[in-house]
Amino acid sequence: MKVGVVGAGAVGAACIMAIIGRGGAHEIVVIDKDEGRVRGLVTDMQYGTPLCPPVQLVGGSYADLEGAELVLVAVGINEKAGGAMDRNDPAGRLRLLGTNAAIIREIVPQITAVVPRAPILVITNPPEPLAELARRIAGHDRVHSSGTYLDTLRFRFYIARQIGVHPAEVDAQCVGEHGNSRVLLWSSAQVAGTPVRDLVRKDDLADFKTRVEMQVRNANITIIEGINASQYGIGMACGRVVEAMTRDERAVFPLGCYLPEYGVTLSVPAVVGREGVVKVLHPRMSDEERAALERSAATMRQAVAGLAD
Repeated sequence: MKVGVVGAGAVGAACIMAIIGRGGAHEIVVIDKDEGRVRGLVTDMQYGTPLCPPVQLVGGSYADLEGAELVLVAVGINEKAGGAMDRNDPAGRLRLLGTNAAIIREIVPQITAVVPRAPILVITNPPEPLAELARRIAGHDRVHSSGTYLDTLRFRFYIARQIGVHPAEVDAQCVGEHGNSRVLLWSSAQVAGTPVRDLVRKDDLADFKTRVEMQVRNANITIIEGINASQYGIGMACGRVVEAMTRDERAVFPLGCYLPEYGVTLSVPAVVGREGVVKVLHPRMSDEERAALERSAATMRQAVAGLAD
């Protein structure tokens, strides 16, 4: 499969590296306004490709997307550049929306002019409202976002670390926004069928949940404070999503997709295949979690409504 990646910055490069390593595409077209960056990235990475499944790296333009079956959008400002580094700011990544929405408006028409029906995966923050904007511009529903997949991996990682199991053994979901209104579904979190709440001392459960939630919430800022960009985790996550799509795996990830019942793009577990999200799943939720998801959806609707047409 031929895949396009728009954005050769930290996140785009990490995604490309992960796609190459997993053998998720036979050709990757890299597009960025900075042609020198693209040239350097492609030149550097191509020397490692003999160690990986066969792949051709192409530094190109939008016209070179012809024949691409999937396009990733990973271009825009991050929290540090956009002034969203305050852990106590309820807006969080939404502060990046105005600037990155302008970039989406510029990019998506150029993608759809060449591959009008190809699925688009928006990685740029904040991903859900930007994917909703991109969906409306593209005129089809095969526009998704990386959404809460990374939040879900972080959720599983911190649960696993505290109870002493491998993260892959934790089954837990994060839904809603890849941002401060995210919802961690504690009611269904489990290890080998055993609820997580039964693996933690009852008198420590509230503190356990608070610790995990704060670690998930603050992960991005902690990373950016150290290395200027949160790139490797999301790159690895997106590499896995691309692999599932190109192989038509029907694997399940929490991705941002348009949900008519909420009237906006929101992250929920979804079955992913060659055409993108082929089916949405509705996990069990407590009344409190369901109300929190409704609030997250309202936050996303408000964010999208605030974008000028």
